[in-house]
Amino acid sequence: MLNHDEPLDLVFRALGDRTRRALVERLVRGPASVSELAEPLTMSLAAVVQHLQVLETAGIVRSEKVGRVRTCRIEPAALRAGEQWLGQQRTTWESRLDRLGDFLAEPPGTSEGSTS
Repeated sequence: MLNHDEPLDLVFRALGDRTRRALVERLVRGPASVSELAEPLTMSLAAVVQHLQVLETAGIVRSEKVGRVRTCRIEPAALRAGEQWLGQQRTTWESRLDRLGDFLAEPPGTSEGSTS
């Protein structure tokens, strides 16, 4: 049975888009205004805002408005949750690959269940 963890689903869905990953990469270096984030992108400011809303919904980005400037910053906890999940998967894969390597390294006829 699959374990659907909605917050984790939101994180991976949000990071599934290259524009949103680029925004996260920029915000990892420090807070930035929406206009600063939009500057290098070839899309409208409204489209950038929509991408940022997806990141905010996933908990990856937090924004605050002071006067007319909306500043965004990264929320490391959401990224850590994704990293932790990936780390758990990597541990499982590595364990299985280690067991496969051990099995393949055994001389023929020495594995458990052999009738030799």
